[in-house]
Amino acid sequence: MGQQRKLAVAFGLAAALTLASCTEKAADTGEDAYVASPVNWRMTSTYPSTLLQLGTMGKRLETDLATISGGDIALKFFEPGVLAPPFETFDAVSYGAVEAGWSTPGYWAGKEPALQLFSAVPFGPAAPEYLAWFDFGGGKALFEEIYHKHNIHSIICGMTPPEASGWFKKPINSIDDLAGLKIRFFGLGGKVLQEVGAAPQLIAGGEIYQALELGTIDATEYAMPAVDHKMGFFEVAKHYYFPGWHQQSTMFELMINLEAWNKLSATQQKQINATCAANVRYGISEGEALQPDALIALQAEGVELHSWSPEILAELELAWNKVSQELVEADPTFAKVWASLSAFRSKYSGWSDRGYLKD
Repeated sequence: MGQQRKLAVAFGLAAALTLASCTEKAADTGEDAYVASPVNWRMTSTYPSTLLQLGTMGKRLETDLATISGGDIALKFFEPGVLAPPFETFDAVSYGAVEAGWSTPGYWAGKEPALQLFSAVPFGPAAPEYLAWFDFGGGKALFEEIYHKHNIHSIICGMTPPEASGWFKKPINSIDDLAGLKIRFFGLGGKVLQEVGAAPQLIAGGEIYQALELGTIDATEYAMPAVDHKMGFFEVAKHYYFPGWHQQSTMFELMINLEAWNKLSATQQKQINATCAANVRYGISEGEALQPDALIALQAEGVELHSWSPEILAELELAWNKVSQELVEADPTFAKVWASLSAFRSKYSGWSDRGYLKD
């Protein structure tokens, strides 16, 4: 019996020394010194889980985070309106009514106009340049600075390729044809159309088809061909325009209540960041792969594919230059982010003009 006690004490001391050693190493390396409590979070979404890319990328987080964390992080996806109305996701996360939300920063212009620059920029960067600015050009620090003021920690967690720029019931032959047109349009692009005389409206995705069918709106943009095909817009409008000058790439986000984020262990935070990074890659590659077949399917439905004339694109870009300057003058935070993005793009052009083949 004495021998057993000695062995038990010896094993106990060895275990204590091992734990102390691991704790010391964790402190030296900045890793967790303990196993954090499992996470059980609710995530409200701006998009339905069945909506191709826009919703399915958010739904992927549920399974991928569970796998990557070994079951330590449970992020439950809730459909729009179940926990919060789609356009109230920001407040729900900020106040802690829910722990997380799936959306895109462009919806929160009413809270912070500068957040639109982290969603999609008219005549703005494609995905590689956009990510380069965000990750290595100062964008991420500005993004977090803005959100942290509202008790939110947001992570860029998805990305999609260029969008189409609209469904119209009749052809658009000049910039004057846009005057007075009631059109559903997203983000900063909507301000550009307003500048040229259109009447843009922001309507939730699930309401667009009916509004277009009933004539509440005359035209709409929404997403990429693969998504628009699923939405059925071709049934009520046959003229489909490219390129998507307003959204050459679009960022999506995982919004997390800042207090909930700060309670996570360093390992859990890294697991979420890694899952989002993988989701960005998935969104871009899946998005690019889906579009060719979607265009073929739309043409089979009698859709006419149009390219904007150089003259119309030039007019739209002039309008964007005016709109962006007005936003810079109206909001210091917008001005700060715009200056960062513009400086990066100016420098980046020295590389992109030389490094890439031109069409």
